[in-house]
Amino acid sequence: MSLFGSKKPIRVQVSAKTDRGRTRDHNEDRFLVADLGRRDASLQPQVRQHDLGERGSVFVVADGMGGAAAGELASQMATETIYQHLTKAWIAEEDATPQRFAYRLKEAVEVANASIHAHAKAHPEVRGMGTTTTAAGVLGDHLYLTQVGDSRAYLVRHGEAHQLTKDQSLMQRLVEAGELTEEEAAESERRNIILQALGPDPKVKVDLTHQEVRRGDILVLCSDGLSGQVKKEEIAQIVTAERDLGAACDRLIALANERGGPDNITVVLVRFDGDGLRSSGQHEAVGHQVYPLIDTETSTEPVPVYKGSRPPVPAKEARGRLLTALLAALAAAALLWYLTQTG
Repeated sequence: MSLFGSKKPIRVQVSAKTDRGRTRDHNEDRFLVADLGRRDASLQPQVRQHDLGERGSVFVVADGMGGAAAGELASQMATETIYQHLTKAWIAEEDATPQRFAYRLKEAVEVANASIHAHAKAHPEVRGMGTTTTAAGVLGDHLYLTQVGDSRAYLVRHGEAHQLTKDQSLMQRLVEAGELTEEEAAESERRNIILQALGPDPKVKVDLTHQEVRRGDILVLCSDGLSGQVKKEEIAQIVTAERDLGAACDRLIALANERGGPDNITVVLVRFDGDGLRSSGQHEAVGHQVYPLIDTETSTEPVPVYKGSRPPVPAKEARGRLLTALLAALAAAALLWYLTQTG
């Protein structure tokens, strides 16, 4: 009997491409497309279109950082380690439930972090290297997403793009605090400041979320080289209009390059179909939905507060601090004047 209680097929069509962009001299992005049942990580025909197996499939985008070859190495290590861990730990899992799949996916990202951190510690020439990682595992009619950094996952349904991940960035924190609008954050010079990545620290907080998949849904994974230049409405329009996913990847990358291509650009597109999926309803929830692991597997902890500079403070509090500082300065000036007059 099937793990999912039904032998009706869930069909996966996938395409992925990466591009250096217009201004960078090398590409630090990496992606992974893998059918875990076949243990086949490739873009060969048997993976580009396949029936989802009982062990699922996984898709990853990693955006490396660190300069020279360090960023390339970090993103490569992330994708390879996640795949290797899943093909060992998950494939050997006797309790092959969705709960265990979500746990193993999150664990794979944590193992990748430890591996990158240990390598950087042992090799001073790449000290400080890191990478964002957005990994989506598909099992049955569910997506499980792990997020570290600011590469993104969108789900396009009925021509509308819904962001499934939350950027682990300073700008996202300011938006959530009500200090900036999303439009202001998108234009900020500090929009590339992320709160964490795989590699720099020995431990990492992985954001684990989930989403039910429906017939006709399209999953979009991308680095910020795409999301920073192309709006989600434009992404939705292109992937909905273009039946050929490879051509859709080309159009998205070309659009980002037309707008300057200031960063490496990577996109993975996955279309879901088949009788094993239900049709979508009109009022189903789509978006960032935390997946709760059981106590023994430790629920995902919140992303740590940004430590690169002092945490942002609300505008009202900031004005209060400024007024206090001004009063103190005036008092000091008055005292200095008094002393000079009586000295």
